[in-house]
Amino acid sequence: MSKILTAFFSASGTTGKLAQRVAEAAGADVFEIVPEKPYSAADLRWTNPLARCNREKIGKKDVPIAGTVGNFGDYDLFLIGFPIWYYGAPNIIQTFVKQYDFSGKKIALFATSGGSDIGKTAAKLRPLLSESANIIDAKLFKASDSDEAIAAWVKTLTE
Repeated sequence: MSKILTAFFSASGTTGKLAQRVAEAAGADVFEIVPEKPYSAADLRWTNPLARCNREKIGKKDVPIAGTVGNFGDYDLFLIGFPIWYYGAPNIIQTFVKQYDFSGKKIALFATSGGSDIGKTAAKLRPLLSESANIIDAKLFKASDSDEAIAAWVKTLTE
């Protein structure tokens, strides 16, 4: 039986709620990806071109993360969740995947969004991973998705 970790970043709490549901369906451990410097409401105001989220994305900046995954090597499957920002994963997710050696590991991405789809998020993250890391799926969920739908998705990853 493989050991599973649900790792997630949540700016407003929406992705965090979904991540807890995904972890429960998978019987997974949970790791919250938290920036060293927390985001304020002003930092997340994407309509302001000078907001932190915009400066990070445009500047392609890494976002330092508080804490690390203990016993990373014990996990076989990583369920990585995040909100969609600018048609992709927030920079903190890029920092997270660059921070670890995912060689031989399976990864499934899940996301939330106010209007975008998951698009080419997996393809954008792929170059940041080792060659033998395997992104097996990427799925966008809505808050209204049922626990049964989440469990069915998780089942496809673990069969």
